[in-house]
Amino acid sequence: MTALTLSTAGAATLRADALVVGVAKGPKGPIVAAGAEAVDKAYDGKLAGILDALGASGGEGEITKLPAPAGLKVPVVLAVGLGSVPEKDESFDEEVLRRAAGAAARALHGTKKAAFALPLDDASAVTAVAEGALLGAYAFTAYQGGGKKAAKNGGPKLPLAEIALLGAKPRDKEHKAAAERATVVATEVNIARDLVNTPPNDLTPEAFAAVASATAKENGIKVQVLDEKALIKGGYGGIMGVGKGSENPPRLVKLSYTHPKAEKTLAYVGKGITYDSGGISLKPAGHNETMKCDMAGAAAVFAAVVAASKLGLQVNVTGWLALAENMPSGSATKPGDVLRMYSGKTVEVLNTDAEGRLVLGDALTKASEDAPDAIVDVATLTGAMVLALGNRTFAVMANDDAFRTSVHEIAEEVGEASWPMPLPADLRKAMDSPTADIANMGERMGGGLAAGLFLQEFVGEGITWAHLDIAGPAFHEGAPYGYTPKGGTGSAVRTLVRLAERTATGDLG
Repeated sequence: MTALTLSTAGAATLRADALVVGVAKGPKGPIVAAGAEAVDKAYDGKLAGILDALGASGGEGEITKLPAPAGLKVPVVLAVGLGSVPEKDESFDEEVLRRAAGAAARALHGTKKAAFALPLDDASAVTAVAEGALLGAYAFTAYQGGGKKAAKNGGPKLPLAEIALLGAKPRDKEHKAAAERATVVATEVNIARDLVNTPPNDLTPEAFAAVASATAKENGIKVQVLDEKALIKGGYGGIMGVGKGSENPPRLVKLSYTHPKAEKTLAYVGKGITYDSGGISLKPAGHNETMKCDMAGAAAVFAAVVAASKLGLQVNVTGWLALAENMPSGSATKPGDVLRMYSGKTVEVLNTDAEGRLVLGDALTKASEDAPDAIVDVATLTGAMVLALGNRTFAVMANDDAFRTSVHEIAEEVGEASWPMPLPADLRKAMDSPTADIANMGERMGGGLAAGLFLQEFVGEGITWAHLDIAGPAFHEGAPYGYTPKGGTGSAVRTLVRLAERTATGDLG
């Protein structure tokens, strides 16, 4: 993990390999942002003009590198665009700062130390810049010939090793707490990214459970793992029905973080399909290559519980990881089979590629037994939601309108694009089965909403529940942008952490 420090040194005196400054988009060209006054002075007040001559506009995420003048103790100055200048008396939006810091950190892969002289008006800005820089510095090189020697020989560049935030105050309690929180959250987001990026031959349900167990014990989190024998004995027909076609048997993992003064309990439930072939309803060619990411919901839940523990939040948080590998074989569940879920309900399986809702159904019922104040499940559940909202926005559904609004607002607050979606009762009828209590498929149109309605059937009566369908933003196949890398993104981790924080303080809309 990249190291983060708050520095009292001035931009003109700190020794580093690069110095990051912000540049905004003004009406007549780029404008040097606050925090870079000493840097501009070193350029004789002509930094904006130089950037303009080089074609820089100050647009969001724009990167311009230029040699540092003699007055600075760094060889390179990196100017990152912040977009339009804020209105009078307003600060730059936190997400703008987060993305700018992330873009700068990405551009500095292969660099040992960089100083960031971006606008830091308050502790929230410190959090945003620190978080963005740490997330932008991420790189997944576990399966590549990493190391300094390999990087020099044309191999993958190592991520930025050290970040110094200039303008932050290390002795200020708010600034220090902001930096510490950003480090915890970014660390856990990056761990979730690592899990999503890990090849499925190495991240089997058993291996994922082992990682979760070891990390939980290191952080004082109680852990319980149900193996295939316990799942069969316990009647977890959904999880076993999905996992029985694979040589790698399923697992259900319970992670329990408790605080002695907690008054509320949250249950997070994550879909953990470590590889999804579609089962007997095999996915067509071109749809299998990224299916290692189908456990991103479980990765987010795991990371959020660990973050809650590290932050010492005054709330109980239980994480449920429903882990299985969905494969076709002679023992796999077939279309037309009927599964008896942990709740006792029977499900006619019309499509074995609608497997996530089956493992989540069992986990939701089990989570409901503890009578938490709220349950939130997270899943790369439906392609239908990607069609509806695109690749960067996740859906929020809930059985309580106020809770849905709160979760949506929290997601937007932390910089995770989301959108509230309905659960239309009329879509439920299409899941009626002549053979079982319910079918695992409904109408094709509105399929993402129908999946939410299916999950709702397994939530305990009277329990507030929300469903996050992160199928779009969980895995990024395009070019990196801002603090978002190619591959696993760690989607929903920051939302779950902030929800836990708000619940702990009683400040939940």
